[in-house]
Amino acid sequence: MSSAPPPFSPGWALFLDVDGTLLEHADHPQDVRVDAQLLALLRDLLQEGGGAVALISGRAVADLDRLFAPLVFPAAGQHGTERRAADGSMHRHRPPSNRLEAAAQSLARLGAAHSGLVVENKGMSLALHYRLAPALEKLVQREMSNAAAALGDGFELQAGKFVFEIKPGGKDKGSAIAEFMAEPPFAGRTPAFLGDDLTDEYGFALVNASGGHTVKVGAGKSAARWRLEGAAEVRDWLAAALRAEGLRQGGKAR
Repeated sequence: MSSAPPPFSPGWALFLDVDGTLLEHADHPQDVRVDAQLLALLRDLLQEGGGAVALISGRAVADLDRLFAPLVFPAAGQHGTERRAADGSMHRHRPPSNRLEAAAQSLARLGAAHSGLVVENKGMSLALHYRLAPALEKLVQREMSNAAAALGDGFELQAGKFVFEIKPGGKDKGSAIAEFMAEPPFAGRTPAFLGDDLTDEYGFALVNASGGHTVKVGAGKSAARWRLEGAAEVRDWLAAALRAEGLRQGGKAR
């Protein structure tokens, strides 16, 4: 894996993970905030990239809209189980809601019994965060594995950074990127995906197979071809690319 990714091109289709990539992780998912500087950077990326910029996240699409308002992106939420195309159409993979709700109630009782565990019901997926209680990793993994098994073949367990998630099977960040790449304005472009977590490896595999660019954010083994140290470096890289593009077009560097 090389360290410095190549310069961004407006001819790319850009796919961005959120937590740990554009934003630093917080103790609680709802504690994250998007600053005005990042909003301005992303607005310019959308303009320079012809709209071919999508968020690929474990968060729900509605939560992404809350974070990045007033910007509205093409977005894949809950690891690809819901996706809003560039034309605004929504595509959802719906699990049996009554079964998932029963699992959510059980996990809520577990979270209430152990300080530091955070249960997140995203609608089509469930997450149990243990960032505040890393010693409980084995407990969280066991309970989430049991819950996923009880839900049956339609669901699968996904590990992440200080989190385990139960989500519908058959969808992931790679499948979401593939769906975007079959539609305008992404089709015919070179895909580039930036992510930091185990869940992003599905996207890296798809983009690598497509001859695109993959960037791992932070430490750890990865199939990505390039690496940036953290969210600050991601912003710097994107901002530098926009300044260079402005100069190439004879405009002012941003």
